[in-house]
Amino acid sequence: MATARASSGLAYPERFYAAASYAGFGGSPDSSAPPGGVSRFQNDVALLLYALYQQATVGACTVPKPRAWNPVEQSKWTSWHGLGNMASTEAMRLFVKILEEEDPAWYSKAPELTAEPIINVETLKTELEPAAASASGNGDSLPKTKTVSAENGLLLETQDKDVITEGIGPVGIYDQWVAPSVSGQRPKPRYAHGAAVLRKKMYVFGGNHNGRYLNDIQVLDLKKLTWSRIEARELSGSLDSSAIASVSPCAGHSLIPWGNKILSVAGHTKDPSEMISVKEFDPQTCLWSNLKTYGKSPISRGGQSVTLVGNTLVMFGGEDAKRSLLNDLHILDLETMTWDDIDAIGIPPSPRSDHAAACHADRYLLIFGGGSHATCFNDLHVLDLQTMEWSKPKQQGVNPSPRAGHAGITVGDNWFIAGGGNNKNGVSETLVLNMATLVWSVVTTVQGRVPLASEGLSLVTSTHKGEDFLVSFGGYNGRYSNEVYVLKPSHVLDLQSRIIDGPVSDTIAAMLPTTDARRVMEPEIEPAQDKKIKEIVMENGDSEPLNIRNEVTIRLVEALKAEKGELEGTLNKEQLQMLQLKQEFNDAESRNIELTKASFISELQSVRGQLAAEQSRCFKLEVDIAELRQKLQAMETLEKEVELLRRQKATSEQAALSAHQRQSSGGVWGWLAGSAPDQSVP
Repeated sequence: MATARASSGLAYPERFYAAASYAGFGGSPDSSAPPGGVSRFQNDVALLLYALYQQATVGACTVPKPRAWNPVEQSKWTSWHGLGNMASTEAMRLFVKILEEEDPAWYSKAPELTAEPIINVETLKTELEPAAASASGNGDSLPKTKTVSAENGLLLETQDKDVITEGIGPVGIYDQWVAPSVSGQRPKPRYAHGAAVLRKKMYVFGGNHNGRYLNDIQVLDLKKLTWSRIEARELSGSLDSSAIASVSPCAGHSLIPWGNKILSVAGHTKDPSEMISVKEFDPQTCLWSNLKTYGKSPISRGGQSVTLVGNTLVMFGGEDAKRSLLNDLHILDLETMTWDDIDAIGIPPSPRSDHAAACHADRYLLIFGGGSHATCFNDLHVLDLQTMEWSKPKQQGVNPSPRAGHAGITVGDNWFIAGGGNNKNGVSETLVLNMATLVWSVVTTVQGRVPLASEGLSLVTSTHKGEDFLVSFGGYNGRYSNEVYVLKPSHVLDLQSRIIDGPVSDTIAAMLPTTDARRVMEPEIEPAQDKKIKEIVMENGDSEPLNIRNEVTIRLVEALKAEKGELEGTLNKEQLQMLQLKQEFNDAESRNIELTKASFISELQSVRGQLAAEQSRCFKLEVDIAELRQKLQAMETLEKEVELLRRQKATSEQAALSAHQRQSSGGVWGWLAGSAPDQSVP
């Protein structure tokens, strides 16, 4: 249980000056309060407070770097210089936030401030938060709160009906999901919809509800947190045509803000087309129009990722109408509306859908998670958009659990991941990846079956008074959701990261957490033998010193030694792992040779078997040919016999004919031979 104050106190910048006065930095320019309160904080906190105070009151660090012989001045300069061009208002809010994390009751202890009523707020502890976030850290004037209770790891706020809400601005809790009070008719519960922010309004289009695809457009005014519906129509022909039809329902599409319009790319439909479709929605006319594209259009699909990179859309993966998973890569040039099929080098991610994608530094495309028909993934792949080469970098920090159907959004160098499922249940933790260092962290964790532990939810970002907010909507985890949740991410980790990225001295590097093992270690600081108290000067607005005991220096030295030991241990571990990899490589090469030999022998035996079979077949053919030859010879003999019989028959018939003829002419031949004819007369 942590304590937080209702926001009826001082507004900024008075609140900052009051906090600075309490911390010992002189407070407002007119204040003459003596410093000295800083000594109550640890050295790392004091350095952060000093840097933020200088940034808020003076501005960005422009003074030259102190000489190397003064490590204390170097530490202060490094802390201040590491803030870069941070706005003074942001520095003020971070100053108050860090003070409240270290001393939540500072407001009631400040002598010049009147005590105010305090309410209890039950907050969740995350794995990486150094302290619980305070409800009054943003300094905005919040509506009067009646009750604040914790339910399933979410903070639910109830406000007086007479108070007019100010959109997402009144959310005062950092790094926790809050269910704000919204008005208007809520949209139909859904998942696998698309969401995009345009002019402080979140547009929600399509989705899936009870197996039915939707085609409505719902709008949430982020300034007023009020829902409304747009009766949109679709141009059935070209832009010049006046034919208007109803919008085709779809789900699993991607919604991208582009200029003052919104693009809808791909998605599952009831009657899918062969190729992908790109539609454009104009909020001014409330009309959808089909955009004509050129080049080789990708096949239709849903569950893909579409990322805006400059003037192009980069699309990866998804699932086609035949439920075949894809891992192809396509780029649409939004100026020429021409598709380009990309054949990248390297090993791409395995075919998947319902993953998340983001772009870092307008060059690197990151792909995280997703699922196939049998499993979910937690791998991270990076595509260099200049060289078009895939890589799978080593991740640091917490190990993200496998998930699909999650949502992601970027805020600066941070990539926030919320929701998703793993074929068993919803994923409860909200993650953040620092895309510059590839370090994963847990922002917060929800409990129970809540919409934030759902598949197919949407996640967008918006700003209010210089602060960023994440807004989630919808999802499915056994039931469909139409709830809205808001999370305000803190920037303390970003601040520490920026300080560490600069030239860090051993004094501040030992106090702030870091994952950079490449920095050069300076010579260790030897503690004084007599253990006298050293004086470390921390210049503030009035140039007053800050006394810190010698034990701090000893702790710094021990921290440096411990870090050195960890680095040596890591180096030895990496060397051992390299030797193991070499041994595994040699073993794999040996197995490959053996497998090659075995494969060659097996193939040789197979060829020999085939040869023997061919020889047997040839022998059988020879036997058949011999038999045929014998039959042919027998037929020739029979033909000769038949010819002989024919001749004999012809000879016999000729002889018989001759005999018959002689017999018929016997009287004439006898007279001619001398026999006298019979002359008797009857």
